[in-house]
Amino acid sequence: MVEPKRSELGRTIKKYPNRRLYDTQTSSYITLADVKALVLAHEEFLVVDAKSEEDLTRAILLQIILEEEAGGAPMFSSEMLSQMIRFYGSAMQSMMGRYLDSNMKAFVEMQAKLSAQAVPGFGGASLGMPALGSPEMWNQFLNFQGPAMQNMMSAYVEQSQQLFQQMQDRVKEQARKIFPDNLAPDEAKPARGKKAT
Repeated sequence: MVEPKRSELGRTIKKYPNRRLYDTQTSSYITLADVKALVLAHEEFLVVDAKSEEDLTRAILLQIILEEEAGGAPMFSSEMLSQMIRFYGSAMQSMMGRYLDSNMKAFVEMQAKLSAQAVPGFGGASLGMPALGSPEMWNQFLNFQGPAMQNMMSAYVEQSQQLFQQMQDRVKEQARKIFPDNLAPDEAKPARGKKAT
């Protein structure tokens, strides 16, 4: 099955040499803040170079992340970023990308389950309670949902451990294929004509 281009699913944004972004759907120039709003609204879009039509979507998304990280409440620690950089160019790069992608999907699913468990009438300014979706509402919700949250987090951690174990198993298998003569002593095959002890 051929996957449709993102531009077929949503809007196209052109990036010009002067670094300006032009939204072809609204026929207007937009800012990174506007692109961030599209992301938050779950709108599909494609950012392309105005001349070459090269896909620049990832670069723009990374630029938004950079601005968010510099904005005062960073999500990534220096240690985490250092570890991520160390994976670039190594044999583990593609596996780490898949691992992070799988974990992000699992986390988003967990968040969706939590949202689905929220009582629709819970909270609201008219009742003198926090608005649905606000940090205060989530704090109250999580306080009431301790056991359920623990179960979901346990499932998330277990899934992460399984994904990491699968990643390690793939690395071991690749190492066995690449270096068949360098097996660990317990994995070594007995020599011909000699019995294993």
